[in-house]
Amino acid sequence: MADRANNTHLNSKQLLLAGGLAGTAVDTALYPLDTIKTRLQSRTGFYAAGGFRGIYSGLTAVIIGSAPSAAVFFFTYERFKKLLTERSSNAYPPPLIHMASASAGEIAACIIRVPTEVIKQRMQVYRLPSSLAAMYFTLEEQGILGLYRGYWSTVAREIPFTCLQFPLYEFLKHTVAHKSNRERVEPWEAAICGSVAGGTAAGITTPLDVVKTRLMLSTKHHVVHNYSGIVSTFRRIVEEEGIRALFSGIGPRVLWISVGGSIFLGVYEKASKTLDEYKILTS
Repeated sequence: MADRANNTHLNSKQLLLAGGLAGTAVDTALYPLDTIKTRLQSRTGFYAAGGFRGIYSGLTAVIIGSAPSAAVFFFTYERFKKLLTERSSNAYPPPLIHMASASAGEIAACIIRVPTEVIKQRMQVYRLPSSLAAMYFTLEEQGILGLYRGYWSTVAREIPFTCLQFPLYEFLKHTVAHKSNRERVEPWEAAICGSVAGGTAAGITTPLDVVKTRLMLSTKHHVVHNYSGIVSTFRRIVEEEGIRALFSGIGPRVLWISVGGSIFLGVYEKASKTLDEYKILTS
């Protein structure tokens, strides 16, 4: 029987390192797909937002932010999972534990991730010359809170996404390990499970991603781009552009997160396994 909490025995330093490696790997490898997805969701339209030009714009901000945000996510996720598993005495079903743990992880990670996302997406669409210029542009126009524009819409997107992805991911891992009579899956098996779980969750939550993107790209200087509030943004998109606009970029998003889930969770499991087997950072 597989242990569904097979990474919870890692210490804090190991969890943070494994998560940081996973975040950096996936964000760096798949950044062009993310740029294309963001431009497809932009109110200006794909080609007006830059088309296929400068698809690495904003990568510096992502590299700086991806490692700590992923590290915080996995640290929080594994710690909550361990805590809830130990205290529940089998009172809570595993999917509920995974949903709660993943939600806590996303709320914590978004504190770091959202400013990175704001800078990245403004560079992707407005083609600002550098991450520093994008940060100054945001601070000058909206102040420090501008860096957290779209925080709640990001959380509103990430929690449903992660509540779909991680219970499915853990279930698939458990099923594969159980059928193979092993305690844990191999990293390549975890990568496949992560791809299936991520792609499924990505397709379902695309409308929330579109709303989040519009809010992050919102600017006071352009009325057509000035969005405010999750519900009002959702309504405005439907009224002005139709239901189909809520699924803008669904192809690149599903592809990006399917491949990304494979890299993200595969690298995380590989790093966790390596750190555990070779007793790295155990002191």
